[in-house]
Amino acid sequence: MTFYVASLALELIWTLSSPTGPSSYKVGTMTEKFDCHYCRDSLQGKKYVQKDGHHCCLKCFDKFCANTCVECRKPIGADSKEVTYKNRYWHDTCFRCAKCLHPLANETFVSKDNKILCNKCTTREDSPKCKGCFKPIVAGDQNVEYKKTVWHKDCFTCSHCKQVIGTGSFFPKGEDFYCVTCHETKFAKHCVKCNKAITSGGITYQDQPWHAECFVCVTCSKKLAGQRFTAVEDQYYCVDCYKNFVAKKCAGCKNPITGFGKGSSVVAYEGQSWHDYCFHCKKCSVNLANKRFVFHEEQVYCPDCAKKL
Repeated sequence: MTFYVASLALELIWTLSSPTGPSSYKVGTMTEKFDCHYCRDSLQGKKYVQKDGHHCCLKCFDKFCANTCVECRKPIGADSKEVTYKNRYWHDTCFRCAKCLHPLANETFVSKDNKILCNKCTTREDSPKCKGCFKPIVAGDQNVEYKKTVWHKDCFTCSHCKQVIGTGSFFPKGEDFYCVTCHETKFAKHCVKCNKAITSGGITYQDQPWHAECFVCVTCSKKLAGQRFTAVEDQYYCVDCYKNFVAKKCAGCKNPITGFGKGSSVVAYEGQSWHDYCFHCKKCSVNLANKRFVFHEEQVYCPDCAKKL
């Protein structure tokens, strides 16, 4: 009888050595007068097994002495090849991967959770599972990982058009993922000026979305995002352009009335406009903003001074 002994090759990975023969008994053909230790039949001229100092026939060896195969639960006879690992025994033909049933006699294997596995199945068992196809992602597979979830590269697809996103840009939406094109179509706001999707950044003015680069002064094209500006009849002006081209001139100081800073309040009368701080009596200079006044020959007077005209 011959058998194999398992020896450590790597951590958790074992390989079977070459056949070495039995270590606790021997098999031969009896040339002397001996009887079987168990059944007392003569062994002369017959094959026998010597174990623990006793001689026995092959039938009694199988019945009383042979190890039981872990896999098939049958005795491992004297004429069979035996594999042993951690005090467990197999027929060499029964020593197979528990998952794919690949024979493992004389091959490396892994013992995991009291099961014998080939290297390939061990890799698959330990590998993360793809969220798309639920198959293992093994070494060498291209994959995409997002928030501790992993996909095969070709399984990471747009929830709407089903095209492969792979390692390209995408937008998460709940449990779904969208390619750039589908996200723009389904969810992105569109700029009121160019009507194109706003994929990042952007600004809102009076509940309308704009690209920052589209929200500019109508005269000089200066970007207005984060800057002071004035809207006139749905046109937007920076401060300088509004002063120079749009703002009315104060009838008092002749400077533009911009509505910014000091003098943000305006007094208007008969087609003329004043900064509130410029609207004062021509004679006594008292400020007349929000007060009674007299307008005489294009000039503004307080009631008292008007009586003296």
